[in-house]
Amino acid sequence: MFDIMDAARFETLHLAQDPQTGLKAIIAIHNTQLGPALGGCRFLPYANTQLAVQDAIRLAQGMSYKAALAGLDQGGGKAVIMRPPHINDRAALFEAFGRFIESLDGRYITAMDSGTSSVDMDCIAQATQHVTSTTQAGDPSPHTAMGVFAGIRATAYARLGSDDLEDLRVAIQGLGNVGYALAEQLHAAGAELLVSDLDLGKVELAIEQFGAHPVPNHEILSVPCDILAPCGVGSVFDELAVSRLRCSAVAGAANNQLASPDISDALQARGILYAPDYVINAGGLIYVALNHRGESLPSITAHLARISSRLTEIFAHAQADKRPPARVADALAERLLYP
Repeated sequence: MFDIMDAARFETLHLAQDPQTGLKAIIAIHNTQLGPALGGCRFLPYANTQLAVQDAIRLAQGMSYKAALAGLDQGGGKAVIMRPPHINDRAALFEAFGRFIESLDGRYITAMDSGTSSVDMDCIAQATQHVTSTTQAGDPSPHTAMGVFAGIRATAYARLGSDDLEDLRVAIQGLGNVGYALAEQLHAAGAELLVSDLDLGKVELAIEQFGAHPVPNHEILSVPCDILAPCGVGSVFDELAVSRLRCSAVAGAANNQLASPDISDALQARGILYAPDYVINAGGLIYVALNHRGESLPSITAHLARISSRLTEIFAHAQADKRPPARVADALAERLLYP
């Protein structure tokens, strides 16, 4: 385990359990150079503890990079709660998790993530103030979508020479909270939408509201389009998936889109511009971080605008250095994290 932490330049890893509620939780703190670690709490079933720890470590590192390039005074962290087969009292379990967070003396701030809700954050808030994404704080998803939309415009300009999205063909994989909000914004900008989701009801709604064209889930990554926007699960791009792409650029909300760092080289070799996921999808993090500090909505919205300029900077460096944007982004983030 220490080898994994060394490779990722990790600070600390914390494990806690509470037999009374069934809590088994991991908090991974990757880097606090810029400020307290902030990252979501996942509540998912894991086959074993090692897989849960690996997930927390991988995601916490991404949060450090995301916060650094978003210009936030935050470090990167992630929490994973191993979901038990049976939950007697969900509220008590999350309150116990709140006590775990409180024991870290403010070094980690949690937020909503896969498998958790704002109600769960309310339960955590009973035991600690180091939590955001509560029902009072609001859903960060619309802000993530706003940032991705701005990032798509910056990507279109860099790859296609114009940020006018009128009649641009955009394929959206995944119509969850972020994907659907993104579809709404793209439709308002005049883009032609191709959509897929495991929930056919969401696809039907997108057809009805946005005139979207449905695409089978197994074909969405290879459908001809100008920009492909992955907004579902991670690791969607491996060598085979990249070889089948028929788009000019990839710019979407999903975390950890590349199965490995080398995939960025494969995209570069095919002439496909890739918007690094942790840069373009930082809107949600920006919202929860600044909202937690009491910033006003206009201030948060102004900060979201930096996503577009940061991507433009990364694309310019990538073009000048003939390097994949993902590798440029990593280098820029590491310069801030390890001065």
